[in-house]
Amino acid sequence: MTLNDTKPHAVTVRGLVKHYGETRALDGVDLEVREGTVMGVLGPNGAGKTTLVRILSTLLLPDAGQAVVAGYDVVRQPRKLRRVIGLTGQYASVDEKLSGWENLYLIGRLLDLSRKKARARADEMLERFSLTEAARRPARTYSGGMRRRLDLAASMIGRPAVLYLDEPTTGLDPRTRNEVWDEVRAMVGDGVTVLLTTQYMEEAEQLASELTVIDRGKVVAGGAIEELKAKVGGRTLRVRPADPLQLHPLARKLDELGVTGLGTTTVDTETGSLLVPILGDEQLTTVVGAITAHGATISSLTTELPSLDEVFLALTGHRASAPQDTRPADSLEEAAV
Repeated sequence: MTLNDTKPHAVTVRGLVKHYGETRALDGVDLEVREGTVMGVLGPNGAGKTTLVRILSTLLLPDAGQAVVAGYDVVRQPRKLRRVIGLTGQYASVDEKLSGWENLYLIGRLLDLSRKKARARADEMLERFSLTEAARRPARTYSGGMRRRLDLAASMIGRPAVLYLDEPTTGLDPRTRNEVWDEVRAMVGDGVTVLLTTQYMEEAEQLASELTVIDRGKVVAGGAIEELKAKVGGRTLRVRPADPLQLHPLARKLDELGVTGLGTTTVDTETGSLLVPILGDEQLTTVVGAITAHGATISSLTTELPSLDEVFLALTGHRASAPQDTRPADSLEEAAV
């Protein structure tokens, strides 16, 4: 049993169904998120990720199934639930006419904080998200990264127990993305539970302790990242011969002998290595034997599990698209707004 196994669930979803006409955006989704952890929800465009977030944040009603968040039923207790959750959507949704401080103060008052507490909380969040110097400027003058940080700050005003992040770093440059990741880690350190939808494989590996993969409204896999990699099967054997001139001859020899796994041998000239797909230890021994029989000396030998992007492709049949190049919301989900 891992440490996370001992934690109670902050989010429990059972058999969640949502129709848009004849199409099931969610088709019996089950999901559990443990308190104080990050659950990454992965899936191609149109998989149902945003629909799931909208139901869990009480913006949509499910057609069937049940969802309980922070102890509240999303259908029967929506008002109570809204007080203990935060939501940051795919794109910053701040009021551009108001200053950063005014945006946060307004949300604090809407959450029934007193004037004094709303002012203090706005000041606190502006400092935490490095926005104090721009506090009195209209939000329309903020950069994309500043707006995203302001959006995150707004979602934290009410000290939520559960925070939904729906593609939170869409369109951000790498530096700002890293800043957002740091803030998410800080939130989790404070005990916040995070449900993160993303198509950035690096983002999922950086932040999530567990993953759920959704495709066509169904959960197709779930578990820790390393568990999912192991489920896909296959490993890559990285072999570095002592003589770099042996790289291409060895690659041809291995492919001629048919000792590789599901693919052909790849030459990585940058590291001076051969990347050989294998299925098990027996094949590893066969590959090493073939290399030494060819008269080559092996300088180093390591095995690697498939990348998370390869896992995604194997499970869904699609490669993860880059959110900065697309606007990830399918027409069905947009129709629900």
